[in-house]
Amino acid sequence: MDQLLPVAIGGAFGAMARFLVSSGVYQWLGKDFPYGTLVVNILGSFLLGLLTESLLLNRVAFAQDYRSAILIGFIGAFTTFSTFSLDTVYLLEQGQLPKAMINIVGSIGTCLVAIWLGLICSRILFAYDGGVIHLLGLKIPFALIAVNCMVAFLLGFVITLLLDKVALQADYAITIRVIVIGLFLTFSVLYLLLFHCDQCFFIKDYQNSMVSVIVINLLACSLTAWLSQVVARQF
Repeated sequence: MDQLLPVAIGGAFGAMARFLVSSGVYQWLGKDFPYGTLVVNILGSFLLGLLTESLLLNRVAFAQDYRSAILIGFIGAFTTFSTFSLDTVYLLEQGQLPKAMINIVGSIGTCLVAIWLGLICSRILFAYDGGVIHLLGLKIPFALIAVNCMVAFLLGFVITLLLDKVALQADYAITIRVIVIGLFLTFSVLYLLLFHCDQCFFIKDYQNSMVSVIVINLLACSLTAWLSQVVARQF
């Protein structure tokens, strides 16, 4: 019962993100095929594979509610099997058997590949010393920072690509970018703090390490998000 509120909050953000992404994809590519549902399911599958390793298997005792909000709430609401099923039935009812089969095979196949790639990426990062290095007296969770950068790149890429393809006032587009990236940076820093607190018995002895990790994470994620926007504008 204690996890209901985090799951509800994560689910609210996930549902809004799914609506925005799928709506943007449909406005860009049209509605003759369920592109929006396919895109959110692929993105959600990759994120689930990537974050399962870093949030669930790499357990942080302080972060149980955080994990529930992200893995169950956000990603659970962001992805949608029911809409995929409904889209497929509609295609069958319209006599579009080839598109229905492409949707079935493509959705299942690409989502399985996406979640596998996410798991592989995360496992590689955490394979070395649990994803933590000790450098100049600092305890740096490089694997978590790398995961944060990968998510930042995906967020920046998808947001920029969709906003550039969809007719939207400039101030609204800027506001959306700032809110999404800002929220992500906030939550990424929060989890790093929880991870650091969980690993350190005497917080005062690791203040410099914590501050350094936060600064490194913010700089790396901000740079990655900016780079993703540059790449997205090439499409």
